[in-house]
Amino acid sequence: MPTQQELFLELAQPNENGISRWVNTSEFVGRYSTLELLNGLSWGRKFSTLAKKYNVETDKSVTTGNKIDRIRLNGFNTCHTSTHTQSIRNDIKQEISKQRCVILGTNRSCDHKTEVDHKDGRKDDPRVMNTKTQTLEDFQPLSKPANDAKRQFCKECKESNLRYDAKLLGYPVSFTKGDINYTPELKCIGCFWYDPIAFRQALKLKYS
Repeated sequence: MPTQQELFLELAQPNENGISRWVNTSEFVGRYSTLELLNGLSWGRKFSTLAKKYNVETDKSVTTGNKIDRIRLNGFNTCHTSTHTQSIRNDIKQEISKQRCVILGTNRSCDHKTEVDHKDGRKDDPRVMNTKTQTLEDFQPLSKPANDAKRQFCKECKESNLRYDAKLLGYPVSFTKGDINYTPELKCIGCFWYDPIAFRQALKLKYS
């Protein structure tokens, strides 16, 4: 049985330069019904097999709302290397998983197990994404509910380049460094979700 990536390539028919036509999501029927976007572009996300080989582009301008209307391949992806991965080194996983969630205080014995979270939600730092160079300080323990919430806020930030405002959680400041605008220089530093412990410590120093 062909994979979703293979089915999309069958539809898109990229040329020798990795460029395809725009494929409308309305074509995801019959043999191609497994490509239906029930959970976003799950089979074409950044670290998917497809996106590691091709530059995957989406278009949401055909219809109203935020729904993906069509998808195309725009050349081969030359950015990824064999060292760029979402993998987390085992020693880091083992250490972080022993700790309590930095948001809810729950631990591995609770209903929601501790998950090992990349502090930088964009996951685009080559050093952090390389198991040979990543460090314990690049990660934090989050329960599944907290990690799910962070993932959504990071997704919104990536789409809008507007960082999460901690005043929405009742804190007296929005950020401890920078402002609402995401910049490549500061990145996630100063955002509550990047490091809740460091965020609270910065507030304590500021108001003590």
